[in-house]
Amino acid sequence: MNVQQHIDDYIACQPEPKRSDMQALHDSILQMKPGCKLWFLDGTNEDGKIVSNPNIGYGLRTAKYADGSAKEFYQVGLSANTAGISVYILGIEDKKFLAETYGKDLGKATVTGYCIRFKTLKDIDIETLKAAVRHGLEHPD
Repeated sequence: MNVQQHIDDYIACQPEPKRSDMQALHDSILQMKPGCKLWFLDGTNEDGKIVSNPNIGYGLRTAKYADGSAKEFYQVGLSANTAGISVYILGIEDKKFLAETYGKDLGKATVTGYCIRFKTLKDIDIETLKAAVRHGLEHPD
């Protein structure tokens, strides 16, 4: 199964309205960055143990670690969670940036250093979310 098939299956298995919201976000991100590298992480580590929710990833960045090593990873992630949807904007060094730049205009969302969580798209301002995602896609590191 290829990455796109995993993504399609993952979105399809979500209950409504999460399924429609995730499909709309997926389509929006692909419109923002057509042809970007797609990722699908099933949430398991190399030992097969579940360590996170599955994630859809978009774009390509090089994550640098304190020990000097580096690894390719995605720029923006999308994941279903028990309460709704999480959007991850990776590579932002200033952990207050998302909250200070987009938090007040997002609506009913929780914003951390790299994650925007919300229940449904109708609870948030989609244009503000798109602006945050666009920032993540345009600034890979």
